[in-house]
Amino acid sequence: MNQEQFKNTVFVHKDKLFRFAKRILVDDDEAFDAVQNVMMRLWQGKDKLYQYRNLEAFCMQSIKNEALNRIKKAKVRTDFAEQHQIISTTENSVENTKEIILEMINSLPEKQRLVMHLRDVEDYDIDEIGEVLEMGESAVRVNLMRARQKVKEQLTKLFDYESFRIYSTKK
Repeated sequence: MNQEQFKNTVFVHKDKLFRFAKRILVDDDEAFDAVQNVMMRLWQGKDKLYQYRNLEAFCMQSIKNEALNRIKKAKVRTDFAEQHQIISTTENSVENTKEIILEMINSLPEKQRLVMHLRDVEDYDIDEIGEVLEMGESAVRVNLMRARQKVKEQLTKLFDYESFRIYSTKK
């Protein structure tokens, strides 16, 4: 595989890889570094890439593994949990809904968060998500349903609380 073929088959996925890595790692710089490392390794093994049936899925799987390895090494997960607590509902307003939803998604368990990101943000099909995350289709569906349910429950509580606050202050 020459440089032009690599650019047209692998490098075109760099933006998706970055978004996926950022979803896992949260930090832009960490995600950028992870994508750079994966691209470098893919370039070094460019002559073996023809053996993969779905090159995009292989790239996504590679970035997932790289990101998870970074989490283990740097303990990013504990830092993230400390720095990005869901903001107390008493301090939020309905105008911050998008930010609140992103915080809720970020607080989900890892598998649910990744499945929800790939399905609802990246618009992957269930079978593609299963291939990327090495999960069965039923497991993907269950994790997606649970993730959406948790976010829905949290939003319902928030909106119920907000409407209670609004109506109680008007009286």
